[in-house]
Order: sequence, then structure tokens, then C-alpha cells
Amino acid sequence: MRRRSFLALGSAGVLSGASRNHSRSGADLCGCAFLPQAGPSQTGPVGLEAFADINSGLKITGLKVFGVSLTPKSDRPYVFVKLETNQDLIGWGEGTLEGKAGAVMACINDFRDFLIGADPMQVEHIWQSMYVHSFYRAGPVIGSALSGIDQALWDLRGKALGMPVYKLLGGPFDTRGVRGYYHIDGAGRERLQQIRETAREQGITCVKGGIPGYYEWLERRPKIDRAIKAIQLMREGLGPDIDIGVDFHAKTSPSVASIIVKEVEPLNLLFVEEPCPPENVQAMAKIARRSTTPIATGERLIASYGCRELIEMGVVDILQTDINHVGGITALWKVAATANVSAISMAPHACEGPIGGLATIHVDAAMPNFLVQEICGQVKPNATDKIWEEWLGFPAMRMVDGRFPLSEKPGLGFELSEASLAKYPFGGTRPMARVFHEDGSVAEW
Repeated sequence: MRRRSFLALGSAGVLSGASRNHSRSGADLCGCAFLPQAGPSQTGPVGLEAFADINSGLKITGLKVFGVSLTPKSDRPYVFVKLETNQDLIGWGEGTLEGKAGAVMACINDFRDFLIGADPMQVEHIWQSMYVHSFYRAGPVIGSALSGIDQALWDLRGKALGMPVYKLLGGPFDTRGVRGYYHIDGAGRERLQQIRETAREQGITCVKGGIPGYYEWLERRPKIDRAIKAIQLMREGLGPDIDIGVDFHAKTSPSVASIIVKEVEPLNLLFVEEPCPPENVQAMAKIARRSTTPIATGERLIASYGCRELIEMGVVDILQTDINHVGGITALWKVAATANVSAISMAPHACEGPIGGLATIHVDAAMPNFLVQEICGQVKPNATDKIWEEWLGFPAMRMVDGRFPLSEKPGLGFELSEASLAKYPFGGTRPMARVFHEDGSVAEW
């Protein structure tokens, strides 16, 4: 058959098929739309009818998204999600994404059709539908939107069943609470000694600091020595009894990080975090082979699938996925379970708002491979801590005797009013810090 005749027949076949299926539009002729989508008369998400016989009777009736800026120029306005139901139960979640607040808020609203009319008890089904039916695999914006919604679903689930989320997950492993650490930033010797004394009084057993400056791929020795001395000073000032994590924040290349990590091995650090960009798994493996100091990373990774290569290759000792980005409670729980069978510990990142922090504690409490929980707070409470206490009615994300307490209240263990957020209106999306080397080239931070 001549090519022209074949194409003519093929076109006729397509048009004939289209005429028999009036529900398809011209745009669907590419074959990308496999099923006609529900019209405006649909009373709930597509596929809801399959669960009619096992529906709990609880139904999501409303979705609200709040941008909350503690300061007008904040680069990380909180993004909070509120789910309302037909039984007056309220679920709260957080999808804060630094530098991209407006995008996440829009994305959460894009998921409205997946939620209104759905049974919030079907957390896994809803998560899978949002993730898979987005088609393009989740990056930080979709991941953060998923995270906020998922946390709110688990909050509803716990409230409906009258149990805290950590008990729904099989916890707690330790009734004393969840071990955590605070940050120390640019502290001198005297300040470090003060922190050591305060830590002893408060039962704090771990802190985290960083390294100064920004680094070229191949760096001069004076700058490398400065980083080494800063880490040595932390150990000298804090003494031998406090665990220390050091965050490289992906500022270093494998060659630079390998030198620093090797030099500080005698300091017995708890871990070195993000010694190179997390997407460069081979580079991370190179650093790990050159040192006995535990390597940690993961705060920028999305969904359990994003951690697969790191886990399978045995590159890291500690994963630090963030509940506000990775995909919520559902995804953090899966990352922890996958890491557990490979003898990898969990030290989740949580440097955004209080809802995500509290949600993380629930998952921590049910992890057999949990190590320690980060919170971007200081040993001494600051203004942010006071705002959180004003909102929630208790000192959220403050440790007692070195641990975050476990609430016996159902769900995530708090109630929050819209009125309490109104004092801090959304100031718009602000970019994160942009840093450059001396020659003007873009620097990792």
C-alpha cells in the first residue's frame, strides 16, 4: 500500500472513531485522555462511586488555604491548609515552601476537585490520586501542596477515630517523647559555653551548627581551614557530651567536603549534613567512602521515590526528608519504612511553621529507626515561639528535658482559629537568599 493511501485510511479511522464517541473533544484525539472526565454535576471526586459501600459517612465539604507572613518580607510565609467536613471536624496541615508560597497555594487549590466530597479516611487513595493523576512527577511545589493536604487528612482521621496520629501509626516507641535539637548560629567560644550550660540544665543532648562562607568547586586552603576551625571550636566550646550535627548546606563540592570531613573525624560528630547537592548521588557516595563520619541528607527530596537511589546505593547514614515537602505524613512514613530495612536512620528536617513540626513528631514517635528531630529554633525561645504559643495555646516545638512531648489529644493534637492567623496577613511570595562568589558566579547555599 502506498504511504499516502495508508495515511488517508488512518485519518478516516480516527475520524470515524471520534464520531462514535461524542464525549471526546478534538484535543483528545492524541490519545492522551483515556476516559471522559466528570462534568459539573459530579457530587464528589472522580472514582468516588467505587467506595460507596465502605464510605465512613465523613465527607470533605470545604478547602481553605492561608498564606501567613510573620513579617512582610519573609521568604517563607507559612502555607496552611484547612479541610472542613459535614460532621464539623476540622483538619489542618502545612505546605510551606520557602520562596514559592504563592505557587503552592495555587497548587493546593488546583487539587480541590480531588477533595470536595471525598471521604478523608481514605488517605492513601487520595494521596495516590493526587500524585499519579498529576501525571508529571511531583517536584517541590506539587510535593508541598500534597504535604499540606495529607497532614490535614491525617488530622481529620485521628479526630474522627479519637486517637493521636502517632498511635494510628503504631507508636509510640518512647513514651518520654521525641528527642530533638536546636540550632546554634555563628557562636563564639563564650556563647558556646553558655549554650552548653543551658543544654545541661534543660536536658538537651544535641545541637546543630554550620560552616562559614561559600565554596568554589576547588577551594584554597585558607577557606577550608576556616571551616575546619569553626567545627573544632563547636566541639571545644560544647564539650564531649553533646552530640553535634554540622550542616554544609550543599555549599561544598566532593573535593572540598572530603577534606573537611576527613579532618574533623576525631571530633566524633553525630553527622555531616548535605556535604554536596543532594541530587548528585555519585558525588555523595564519593564523600561517604572517604570518611567514617555519618552522612545525612534529604530535606530537598520529594516522595519516597526521590529517596530510592540514596537508599539502594547505601550512600547515606541518615535521611532528613521534610514533612512539608516530601508529601506529608504518608510520604514521610514510607521513607522511614524504606530506610529502616536498609539500616538508615531518620532525622527529619522541619524549619517552617508549627503545624508541620507537630505533624513530624507524630511520625517520629512511630519510627523504629528515628534518631533526632530538627527544629530551626534556638535554645532560648524567640519571638516566633511566642507567636506559635499564642496560636495554639501551648509552647509548640519546645522541648521538655530534651524531648518534644507527645500529646494525647486526637489528630495532630491542636486546634487553630482563622482569626488567630489574621494578624499576620500574607505578604506575598518572596525569593530566598541569592548568594554569589567574588567573581559574580552563582554560589550554592
